[in-house]
Amino acid sequence: MIYNILFIVLLLAAAFCAWRISVADWRRRIIPDIYLFPLLLIGLIVVHFFPYIITAGDAIIAAFFGYFLSAIIGQSFKAIKNKKKQTDEIPIGMGDIKLMATGGIWLGTTGLAATLVITCIAGLIWGKYKKQKFIPFAPFFIASGILTLIVMMFLI
Repeated sequence: MIYNILFIVLLLAAAFCAWRISVADWRRRIIPDIYLFPLLLIGLIVVHFFPYIITAGDAIIAAFFGYFLSAIIGQSFKAIKNKKKQTDEIPIGMGDIKLMATGGIWLGTTGLAATLVITCIAGLIWGKYKKQKFIPFAPFFIASGILTLIVMMFLI
């Protein structure tokens, strides 16, 4: 009984953190660490101590690769901008990179890959429709992650 209540409380806390991250990124184009790190920690607790759809090992591997690959992409954009001597903002920030690692914890390798594909397609459609130069990554990533998580729960 207490075990189930704790699980529900953790999921509600994670939903609150995800909501605050989405709102902050949508409004100010920043992902605050004050909500990102608790979301990561809650994900580690849920994956390790509760029956979950992915294993703890897969979650750690996905977090590592999510962080590593997105950091490489971010640094590549930075190097290209520096080489062209452009002063525009870099399209992927450290908050986005840390969010990818958090998504890896919650979704595992397969879920993270599916979420990234859905996020990129949704962001591309939104950017073309609104004709925006910068698109907030977190709302699309979190919505895609929740969708992927629901689909994975029914398929596995």
